[in-house]
Amino acid sequence: MKIGILQTGQAPEPLRAAPGDYPTLFEHLLAGQGFDFASWHVEEMVFPDSVHDADGWLITGSRHGVYEDHPFIAPLEQFIRDALQAGLPVVGICFGHQIMAQALGGKVEKYAGGWAVGAQDYDFGGARLSLNAWHQDQVTRPPEGAHVLARNDFCAYAALGYGKTGFSVQPHPEFDDSFIAGLIEARGRALVPVPVIAQAEARMGGSRDADTIAAHIAAHFKAHDRAGTETS
Repeated sequence: MKIGILQTGQAPEPLRAAPGDYPTLFEHLLAGQGFDFASWHVEEMVFPDSVHDADGWLITGSRHGVYEDHPFIAPLEQFIRDALQAGLPVVGICFGHQIMAQALGGKVEKYAGGWAVGAQDYDFGGARLSLNAWHQDQVTRPPEGAHVLARNDFCAYAALGYGKTGFSVQPHPEFDDSFIAGLIEARGRALVPVPVIAQAEARMGGSRDADTIAAHIAAHFKAHDRAGTETS
């Protein structure tokens, strides 16, 4: 099964060689699942010719806000709508989570409560999962018909489902603690309040549930065949 990665941003330069840029992180997260991968740097206006150029689509994180005026935003929103309309599975992570919501009629804002950085605990339908986060923006009103799959007190819409084809999460299962530490050094100290960074650093080294989300993403993709119809 071919998974198309829609790259909407880049990791800071010091992190791109190792552990790698965003597409590489997702290839590692989903390794061993039998997927082939191809990437399109949509941030640079490099888009697939068709939603059928892959069997499923994954939208990465980004330093951009989905409500900002960037050339790639509108065509990416249309691509999301077209892929879902075609019955193809689409997964969004952080920025990807937000732009899926915005494309389908939801609202995304710079959250008044500030930043979430590092390990955060989420309620996924009664299961408590710990995942790394890096965001100030978040979905503040989900689209009509979206199902809330995860939340916590800071982020009310931490994961959303759209029928059988759309799944998105606000936190970053592809970010391990070392990547969060690298982001703090490369970007965070100039942006994120000191107490938030201190809290993130205090929780480093703990257990994360990235494998659980990776398994969910893989199952979401595998539930659909090449034509985008649900498999038995």
